[in-house]
Amino acid sequence: MNKVLVLDFGSQYTQLIARKIRELGIYSEIFPFNTSPSRLKKEKPGAIVLSGGPQSVYDKRAPRSSREIFELGIPILGICYGLQFMANLLGGKVISSSKREYGFATLKVTENKGLLSRIRDKSQVWMSHGDKVETVPPGFIISGKTSHCHAAVIEEREKRLFGAQFHPEVIHTKQGKEILSNFLFSLAELKAGWKMASFIEQKVEDISDLVGDKKVICGLSGGVDSLVTSLIVQRAVKDDLFCIFVNNGLLRKGQYRELIKKFSSKLSLNVIGVDASQEFLDRLEGVISPETKRKRIGKAFIRIFEEEAKKIGGVEFLAQGTIYPDVIESNPVKGPSSSIKSHHNVGGLPSRLKLKLIEPLKELFKDEVRALAEELGVDREFILQHPFPGPGLAVRIVGEVTQKRIKLLREADAILLQEIRKAGIYHKLWQAFVVLLPVKSVGVMGDKRTYQSVVVIRLVQSVDGMTANWYPADPKLLSLISSRIVNEVEGVNRVVYDTTTKPPGTIEWE
Repeated sequence: MNKVLVLDFGSQYTQLIARKIRELGIYSEIFPFNTSPSRLKKEKPGAIVLSGGPQSVYDKRAPRSSREIFELGIPILGICYGLQFMANLLGGKVISSSKREYGFATLKVTENKGLLSRIRDKSQVWMSHGDKVETVPPGFIISGKTSHCHAAVIEEREKRLFGAQFHPEVIHTKQGKEILSNFLFSLAELKAGWKMASFIEQKVEDISDLVGDKKVICGLSGGVDSLVTSLIVQRAVKDDLFCIFVNNGLLRKGQYRELIKKFSSKLSLNVIGVDASQEFLDRLEGVISPETKRKRIGKAFIRIFEEEAKKIGGVEFLAQGTIYPDVIESNPVKGPSSSIKSHHNVGGLPSRLKLKLIEPLKELFKDEVRALAEELGVDREFILQHPFPGPGLAVRIVGEVTQKRIKLLREADAILLQEIRKAGIYHKLWQAFVVLLPVKSVGVMGDKRTYQSVVVIRLVQSVDGMTANWYPADPKLLSLISSRIVNEVEGVNRVVYDTTTKPPGTIEWE
């Protein structure tokens, strides 16, 4: 019962709702908006949250849930579109607002109880809506309003149905955390208790029950996600775990040898190293499309895993370090959102996969995985290393991937990492990398005309990878990095800096 289900109606903030609830010590999970009442009941949630969404309740294609969910006796909080959907379905009236609200608004607390208990009058909230509730459903009261929305907070306390037109999950709503706390602890009467240690215990038990006496292989990518996955699986199956680290020829400079040593000696994992760099290069020959790159890379990994599994014998399971942002970007199964790109762990897997998947981290965000790694005793330097994509440098080479272009990018990337570490900003960044573009530019070097490649420096800050801001680096540092790259990396004569946030861009270029 101590779990919250978030029904996704398509909001850009859906994942943030789940994350904020977890921060408050309650496990939360996201389900599609049209999940059946019987399935919801089977999950035994202590509360349900209806997310926002971009559509109007009057649109023909607007996402809708069954009326029965409001008859399950489970406390429900509707946010933005979730509020409007609930109000409209239960007999209220929703209209298109003459004055749309996007951005900051001031909340007038008309009743300091229930959802707004201990919330300051004239508190700042974050609005993002075109429609609004004009008439509340029977039994509901209005406990908060703004200058352009007279039903900003509505409540039916007897049935424990609540709604907020603003977004309590975003940082711009000053007392959003307190509002969510009121719903979870005072109104839904849940108890905080979800933490990483209990997550590990539960996953170890689940994996042990699932696997039995069969064997598991785990694909290591060199990142914290796959490492944490392997450590959890190892606790569950002991010596029946075989980790496979594939050199796909797309790793950073010196990364393969360094990590093989770390995994085997320091972490006591049974690691099988496979050098398949030529196979990956052959599969990527002539490929321009980033989607095709990811899918071919995914298929190559699976072929290798299946081949190694045959050699080991008795292997029935493949463990992967898929995390929540991978699932969200690759597969919009949780709601009516659009797919952004395939992830090699998700959209890149072939349908004929012979091994059963184990993905213990697929509901966690990156910072949660890092907390898990700390709980598992992984050294802090490794935990805080920047995320590195499974397809490696292939998705940082726009256009065709060749041995020559990989070498060029690898050298430029090594210089960037060297200099940001020297400057002391590595741990201020979520990611730092170089992208090689499929264009050339004219330059002058040593009184001679050059026509060479262009690379992009990408430095971003983020908390969970779902959104990101470009980092305002010191121009002197950028100048130093640029100078080193054009002077030390043969074939590059121009360096540019990427100042795009996520959204609208993604962190990686492909």
